[in-house]
Amino acid sequence: MDATSQAVGTATAGGPMVGGQAGPADPLVPYLSADFPWYGLDDGWSGRRFLLPSGFGGPRSGVHGAVDYGSLGHGEEPARQYEPRDMRKFAVAVTVARRDSRRSADNTGTLEATSAASAAWLAGSGLLAATWPGQLDRALRQDWLDQQSALAWDLADDLDGPGWSTLSLPVNGLPQSFRYRESEYGWVLAGEAPGVLLGAYGRGISAYGAGFATVPDLTAYTRP
Repeated sequence: MDATSQAVGTATAGGPMVGGQAGPADPLVPYLSADFPWYGLDDGWSGRRFLLPSGFGGPRSGVHGAVDYGSLGHGEEPARQYEPRDMRKFAVAVTVARRDSRRSADNTGTLEATSAASAAWLAGSGLLAATWPGQLDRALRQDWLDQQSALAWDLADDLDGPGWSTLSLPVNGLPQSFRYRESEYGWVLAGEAPGVLLGAYGRGISAYGAGFATVPDLTAYTRP
């Protein structure tokens, strides 16, 4: 499993961020610099669309192809801070580049190739960051997040295990098999799509009716 994902996966909660640093004024810049296609919900979704952060794992910030993953949101944008009884409904598509082994961001080691487990981890950590229990105070939030993130990491590393089921959903109009799981916080799925690895997470919007497609025009995700 790709260790990059564990290092930067929790960045999915805020935005825009690139490799842990504040992003450029134009949130589309890192997305447009990517060397892979972006996926979002297909035309069956008629609601709001919005950008979430992109990120990278290697020492390539600021160059073409530096971006390794990003998230495109649908519905109500997840809360970025504590909100008691937060009931926002959303579905987020996480696109992850297919990468061979490469140097880590600090250039001290080698990262594993990305895989469907990478997409599962990023989706799982994104869901956790967006749905932490309202009854927890701020002092306990990090302990809870660390504990649940460790569990999400283990689950993502065992996509063939009993914690996951199989769900077939359309990608560019063709059926694609995903690994899927539900929890009290929402749902997570992970699999592959043409040219990329694809994950998703959501709450209040059923995954069973979802379909994914490449996004020809990202400006649809920047409109109010």
